Amino acid sequence: MTPTTSRSPAGALLVISAHAGDFVWRAGGAIALAAERGQRAKVLCLSFGERGESARAWREGLGLDAIKELRRTEATNAAAALGAEIEFLDAGDYPLLETPELVDRIVRVHREVDPAVVLTHPPADPYNGDHPAASRMALQARVLAQAIGYDAPGEPLGAPPVFFFEPHQPEQCDFKPNVLLDITPVFDKKRKAMECLAAQQHMWDYYTDLAKRRGVQLKRNAGPNLGLSHTTMAEAYVRLYPQTTGVLA
Repeated sequence: MTPTTSRSPAGALLVISAHAGDFVWRAGGAIALAAERGQRAKVLCLSFGERGESARAWREGLGLDAIKELRRTEATNAAAALGAEIEFLDAGDYPLLETPELVDRIVRVHREVDPAVVLTHPPADPYNGDHPAASRMALQARVLAQAIGYDAPGEPLGAPPVFFFEPHQPEQCDFKPNVLLDITPVFDKKRKAMECLAAQQHMWDYYTDLAKRRGVQLKRNAGPNLGLSHTTMAEAYVRLYPQTTGVLA
C-alpha cells in the first residue's frame, strides 16, 4: 500500500458512479487532484439516486421528478466544486438494471473521453445491488470500447487502469485497499462538494472521518520520515489490473 512518486498520466479521468452522490464520497479527492493537474475529469452518473438514496426528500413530501431535479442540481454543484464535468444517464435506481442499451451508452462515453484512468465501484456490495451492477457495466463497457469492431463512434480504447473506490461498509464488501491516495491538498474542495449534497447530510462527517483514518494508514505505510502533514487525508482504492512498470516502487 506504499504510495509511489511517479507522475500521474496526462490523460482524462473517467468516474462511473451508480448514483448522484457516490462519486463525491468515494472519489472526490481523486477528481479534485486530477482537475488541479489540468486533466479532464468526467463523472458519469448512471442514476440520480432518486429512489434509494434520497430518503430525506421523500420524507419532505417531494415527488419523483422533483427529487430527480434536486439530486441533479446537488451533483452538478458538487462536480463543479471538484472541477469536473458531469453527465447523467437517468437509468433509474433501486434497482439499477443492467441492459445492453445502457452498456452501449457507457461504451460511447469511454470512446469519447478516452480515459487514462477509470474509477468505479467494487464488484461486491451486499447492501446495495446498484453498486455492483454499475461496476459490472463499467468493466464490460471498457472491454467493448477496446474492440476495434464494436460499432460506436471514436477510436478503440487502449487499456486504462481501473481502480475501485471504497464502499460504505468495506469489511462486508471484501474491500482490501492496495492504493492509498493523499488528498490532503484538495480535501477542502472535497468537503465543499460533500456539503453540496444536502439530501445526504448524514454522510458529511462520516466521510471526513474516513479520510482522516485512511490518512493515518497512508502515513504508516509511507514511513515516518517523509514530512507528511499531521492531518494527512486520504482515499483508499483497489487496483484491478496489474501495474505495468520498468521500476519497482
